[in-house]
Amino acid sequence: MYFGVDYYPEHWVPPYGGTPENPEACWAEDVALMKDAGFNVVRMGEFTWGLVEPEEGRYEFGWLRRVMDLMHEAGIRVILATPTAAPPLWLTRKHPEILPVDRGGQVLHAGTRRAVCLCSDAFWEYSRKIVTAMARELGDHPALLAWQIDNAIGAHDTEESFNEASREEWHLWLKAKYETIEKLNEALGLRHWGQIVSDWEEVPMPQRAPAPHNPGLVLDWRRFCSDTIVQYVRMQAEILRELTPHAPVTTNLKPAVFRFDHFDLAEVLDFVGIQSAAVLRPRSSETAFEIDLLRSLKKSDIRTPDGGLGFWVLEHKAGHVTWQELNSLVRPGVLRLFTYQLISRGADAILFFRWRQPRFGPEQFHGAVMPHHRRKDYRVYREVCQLGEEMKLLAPVIQGTRVVADVAILFSHDNDWALEEPTHPNRHFHLREHLALIYAALHDRNIPVEFARPGDDLSRYKLVFAPSLFLLSAAEAQVLKYYVETGGILVGTFCTGLVDEHHIAPDDGYPHDLMDLFGLEVVEFDALPPDAENHLSFKGGFQTSHLHSARVWCDIIEPKGCQILATYTKDFYAGKPAITLNNYGSGKAIYIGTLSGREFYGDLVNWLRNLCGIHPLLKVPEAVEVSLRQKDDVKLYFLLNHHSQQVRIQFLKPMHDYLTGATISGSYDLPPHGVLVLDERPAQPKPA
Repeated sequence: MYFGVDYYPEHWVPPYGGTPENPEACWAEDVALMKDAGFNVVRMGEFTWGLVEPEEGRYEFGWLRRVMDLMHEAGIRVILATPTAAPPLWLTRKHPEILPVDRGGQVLHAGTRRAVCLCSDAFWEYSRKIVTAMARELGDHPALLAWQIDNAIGAHDTEESFNEASREEWHLWLKAKYETIEKLNEALGLRHWGQIVSDWEEVPMPQRAPAPHNPGLVLDWRRFCSDTIVQYVRMQAEILRELTPHAPVTTNLKPAVFRFDHFDLAEVLDFVGIQSAAVLRPRSSETAFEIDLLRSLKKSDIRTPDGGLGFWVLEHKAGHVTWQELNSLVRPGVLRLFTYQLISRGADAILFFRWRQPRFGPEQFHGAVMPHHRRKDYRVYREVCQLGEEMKLLAPVIQGTRVVADVAILFSHDNDWALEEPTHPNRHFHLREHLALIYAALHDRNIPVEFARPGDDLSRYKLVFAPSLFLLSAAEAQVLKYYVETGGILVGTFCTGLVDEHHIAPDDGYPHDLMDLFGLEVVEFDALPPDAENHLSFKGGFQTSHLHSARVWCDIIEPKGCQILATYTKDFYAGKPAITLNNYGSGKAIYIGTLSGREFYGDLVNWLRNLCGIHPLLKVPEAVEVSLRQKDDVKLYFLLNHHSQQVRIQFLKPMHDYLTGATISGSYDLPPHGVLVLDERPAQPKPA
């Protein structure tokens, strides 16, 4: 297993480090401390373009090679990042057209990272040159383990830019998709407000305007911007694979907070790399949600440097950040706890961000493994050193294991983008909050989950949730119907099938193409303000632990053969179905026509567990998070206490603790923020 840190050696030369006699002295000292911490990998290089190419065509890679030499001598491998996230100032002076233009038409200026329009031919050409030069100069180094392409692509609202270069590429993209102006006008419904076009050049970019743009047009713009990002990463990947075929490529992804299709981008990578700010989240289910979503981006054709099947954490926050209003310290034990949460959910490598707090720049007070003074007794460094020792114990057994899930939650970026539009029926509804409620109910019952797109093969899952698929193509609807028809159990919800992939509403009822699957028709839907609610009355075998509310959105359902599980109790639709079940082929389709509270989704999961034959990984108190990694006959359980009090666990059979080598049975008190890594085979007695 790889365990390491993000390193910025360019920060630690005179006058900020080293000496006039030995300007690079800090590097050797850093490497020695990294080795003591158990690190065997570093990532570096992502913001060095202006340093390795200080003027056009003059390359200075020697200092980076010297750092790699030091790492190699210490047995530390290097993930080298291409430096295209921060173009040098000489490039923007020569080609000011690469600077991005925002929605209001204002140029965003140079002097920071991500100040680029990804549609710029000039920026693509200079990117090719620097990536090619870096691969040729450093690609043969024995320390090179993998490449990270760019850094935090799409960050700082740079997924889109409204330059003239963007306009040209946008029109070419539309022409390739629709072929004729007539098809474009029809597919997007541009006759609304009379905005039909007669030439490709007339198609607007959705810049700031007095009224909302056509939602179909905006949706295509989002797809175009996403495709541009994916193609930019693909361009770099192809160069690197040609020049350094031994080194896999990745990039550092966040949990779908940027507006591009993360599934599409994962397809052009060899393995998924992620950023994690887990230590900043108040609930363990929130961090687990993000981890599982990122792990799910690439389920096949994975090529990691060590042959593993999981994802790599390229940036794991080692402490507080600088970009919140209040940047509190991470408490003792919390960093270790969330490191294990990442590993437990499929991470095969952990790299902390960052090695040392920089003495200058916008991140000078960002948390790090080492503070400015770089003392070995620093609390965070000691905690990381402990983790380094534990990783040596766990690495052999973790190798080749993976997370297996019987439950999927469907998510598509197209649908997410469509629901962000101001033309949506209720702006108080947020898809991510809806997904999080469902996910938390599964997480809190220790049921493994992964995410999939609506058009994916769903046959591997016993249970699939399809929350609010507002935008749904006919092909995706057929996939859902086939899944249920062949024995699957599907849970759909309100706000499903209201528009097709072009954002056109159906004329034959909601949810379009799925009315027969659910055995119902949604004849109207009522948007409720945040301070209002209806209530649910349940029937049959659906056991409830609370009185459950109906909030935000209420579908008014006309049953067409489905079984009614719950009805509304208020308003003119009192007594109308709110939750239904329909037998379809060999499977079952459940429909939930409203949003409810956290307790409802807990009751829902308990009911579905019996229906699907899904069981928690282990029986433990609610305060304990359980994850499982497995391979063949190896089952590795991770038990995490996210609370500041100890929790008593009762083990009904002996379990082997990998961190201590002991056998645990009966009662065990898991300390605050404590971790257990177990399997069901008791430790073998030592020979006499």
